[in-house]
Amino acid sequence: MAVVDVINSTGNKVSQIDLPDVIFDIPVKKNVLHEVVRQQLAKRRAGTAAVKRRSDIRGSQRKLFRQKGTGRARRGNIKSPLLRGGGVAFGPEPRAYGYKVPKKVRRLALRMALSSKLQNQKLMVLDQLELDQIKTKAFVNVLSALDLNKALFITDRKNEIVELSSRNIPDVKVLRSDGLNVYDILKYDHLVLLEASVKAIEGRLLA
Repeated sequence: MAVVDVINSTGNKVSQIDLPDVIFDIPVKKNVLHEVVRQQLAKRRAGTAAVKRRSDIRGSQRKLFRQKGTGRARRGNIKSPLLRGGGVAFGPEPRAYGYKVPKKVRRLALRMALSSKLQNQKLMVLDQLELDQIKTKAFVNVLSALDLNKALFITDRKNEIVELSSRNIPDVKVLRSDGLNVYDILKYDHLVLLEASVKAIEGRLLA
């Protein structure tokens, strides 16, 4: 098992913790990470682009003029895609871009993402993160003490004070352990785990 120092919010070491190798120290394969990140981003796409077809346009169904004898191109009604203001023939329709990746692959990618942070010495374990009140400056002071700028914090439970204190700080995000995902781990330079959240992550990935 990998042994990592546990520090407090002022940056001082208070203890050590063992991180299981099956989660935090496995070989990292970029193609697996890429597949899962691509799936996550595809699932987030809104897919709301849409156009109006002939049947969606308001207008008369009357034929504009007779078929023959005018010298003009033949025409149907005013809603033809060939006319200005008419319906669109081959435009986009609302759709879901998401697709499925096997559960085993998703869990493997999550382990690889955690392992990459530990191997690159970008993983930090905090004993706790408690603020007296909702105040952005208090959270900024914690970041300064830990010498962090672009960081993802993982908590074991809902902590409204910490979550609201951090939301206005650019390049910083607070997530609960049940929302931990590959994209966010890789997006931020540093990963900060609360000591209590480590057990939650182990329970999720070792089950």
